[in-house]
Amino acid sequence: MKLQNRASLVALFLLCLSVPTIGCRDTRVRPDGKRVVKVAYLPITHALPVFAEKEELDASDSEIVIELIRYGSWPELMDALNTGRVDAASVLVELAMLARQNEIEISAVALGHKDGNILVTSPEIDSPAELKGGTFAIPHRQSTHRILLNEALKKGNLSIDDVNVVELAPPEMPSALASGQISGYCVAEPFGAKAFAIKKDNGESVGKTLFTSTELWPESICCVFVLNDRFINKRHEDAKQLVEAYFDAGEKLTTERAIELGEKYLNQDAEVLSRSLEWISFSDLKITPESYEALRKRVLENHLSKNPPEYEDFVKNSF
Repeated sequence: MKLQNRASLVALFLLCLSVPTIGCRDTRVRPDGKRVVKVAYLPITHALPVFAEKEELDASDSEIVIELIRYGSWPELMDALNTGRVDAASVLVELAMLARQNEIEISAVALGHKDGNILVTSPEIDSPAELKGGTFAIPHRQSTHRILLNEALKKGNLSIDDVNVVELAPPEMPSALASGQISGYCVAEPFGAKAFAIKKDNGESVGKTLFTSTELWPESICCVFVLNDRFINKRHEDAKQLVEAYFDAGEKLTTERAIELGEKYLNQDAEVLSRSLEWISFSDLKITPESYEALRKRVLENHLSKNPPEYEDFVKNSF
């Protein structure tokens, strides 16, 4: 009897390996039969189209649903994406490009947003030349925020060597500016806008906008929606539905709806969200060859990579 039980368990285990979609705790299929797509994100407004898409799919009769997985840092998120623990992610484009350059099989399918960044400094700084000798924070060396800083420094006849550049977690930047630890920062929203919500004793905000990204690099690319190629190849129809729903969600994302989603998923104040949405757009999120080539050129000029992937090798428009 014991041998029979053991044989039955072995048979069940083998069945789980060979037919994972009919049960056996497959985390990609819900009990109601809907197929799960695991999407990674950091708690920033640049991921708002992902939140909007999840809500749209949840409210529809779609056969796929999004399971949002929140990460606290870009390295953690990229590790999950690169190893296939998640199917998709909203991520810094330069990190995704570097992964692709290193032969990690991921592909960009859409923009995360258009524009949407600002350079925040202390109120005493009136020009980029005054950043010389100061400390400036960015979230990651491989980021559009570093490129935007370089563009600003050029306007003050400075180079990156004239500034002490540090990497800080986005939530730490507003308080670091308020305490005088840094002279300024550039980061994903809503953390730029949060500097205006922190007041000095005299009622003045601790931060000011030195430049918007539009002033430094019109239609700059910062975050992209990326899919793991294994997910694309094994679940092509699901990937197609996911991308179509993503574009649709971006087109429908009004300011009012964006604030609602920001309050729900980011736990941010409506006033801060409203200010941060003044310089960001979520419509027409296709990655064009022209905009990507402008990005690629800046990645090379700023020494973020020696061999960033070509458009055809990284961007998938086949959906």
